Amino acid sequence: MALQRWKMVVTLTTLFMCVSHSALGAVKTPPVLDFDDEIEQNYAEVPVESIQQFVQIYSIVKDNYVDEKNDDALFQQAIKGLVGGLDRYSRYLSPEDYKLLLQYTEGDMASVDFELIYDPQLHQWVIQGLKNNADSTKQGLRNGVAVFKIDDQELKKLNHDQVHSLLNGAIGSTLSLQLAQNSAPLTLVRNKKIETDIQANVLHNQVLVIKIKVFQQDTANEIKRLIEEHSSSRLKAVLLDLRNNPGGLLSAAVESADLFLNQGLIVSTKSRSEGDQQFQALPSFEFQNLKLGILMNSRSASAAEVFTAALKEHGRAWVVGEKSYGKGVVQKLFPLSNGAALQMTVSHYYTPKGNMIEGIGIQPNQQYLLQHDMKEENYLEHVADIILNHK
Repeated sequence: MALQRWKMVVTLTTLFMCVSHSALGAVKTPPVLDFDDEIEQNYAEVPVESIQQFVQIYSIVKDNYVDEKNDDALFQQAIKGLVGGLDRYSRYLSPEDYKLLLQYTEGDMASVDFELIYDPQLHQWVIQGLKNNADSTKQGLRNGVAVFKIDDQELKKLNHDQVHSLLNGAIGSTLSLQLAQNSAPLTLVRNKKIETDIQANVLHNQVLVIKIKVFQQDTANEIKRLIEEHSSSRLKAVLLDLRNNPGGLLSAAVESADLFLNQGLIVSTKSRSEGDQQFQALPSFEFQNLKLGILMNSRSASAAEVFTAALKEHGRAWVVGEKSYGKGVVQKLFPLSNGAALQMTVSHYYTPKGNMIEGIGIQPNQQYLLQHDMKEENYLEHVADIILNHK
């Protein structure tokens, strides 16, 4: 009986290894946030010794683990471990997760399916507004339950805006939520779309503040329109607020940076399988005399970092705030024959000076953090003054 199962495991393992590679079809998928949509067929040889070791471990787990696990559960776990262990972004998507991801529109932002409200009696942030049929309810969450951490940040130390910024991110992205200090974290998907219209207002010192929540298809056109709309106000400077901007479309970040540059490299990507690419600024003098500032924080990521790095390294904008998140990867979706998919990193972003963004982030020219006791409008006024006083 044991021998039969061993033969079955060898067969399944070989099949598993083949499917992992040969099922990557040349399929064109709808465009998805932060992903390249071209899928190339790829085959790879797996050493026999590695297969044998995997089969041996599989058999030991199958026979000895305290709870009985069926073959499907063990293989799913093995796949998730293989992909999830590559970096903090690559993951295996079940058919359900993949189908859900393909429904999302590129450039959208989202939150989770509940709100966090501060309870002054408990001195904790608690879940509210969670519906009975919501995904988070199915994972065991309930209204009134306190939340200890989100993405390793303890909530009791944060203000309202900071807590809600942790809940928001690119649609389809995940966050880690921990209910208590010693409890295991839960992984939640941001699946509730939120409005991402670009907001603009002119401060008393004639600085136009443009809040960009995420880089979408018409972001560059919107920035251009807002600047032109306020040009009669005798603007002294434009401050682009990229705080909590999780990124979005690389093309939108490149087009937006191109508004303020008349030449030079904006960003480059380096890849083992995709080849290297460079994105150059086109000649333009429309906004070249406009004073420019960028405000960012530790949750400014991906395309927002590409945009910031380009303008900072070309000396075109003065960057204020804190060091950005450090997400500088390009990912692709690799559909599998069973309806599942792999979401995998294939390229890294590099700044015009050749600096890697991933895991490093972009340092501001001048660090200036929002203090807990400072009002948002006062903070923006101070940042705008910093931009105006910089020469």
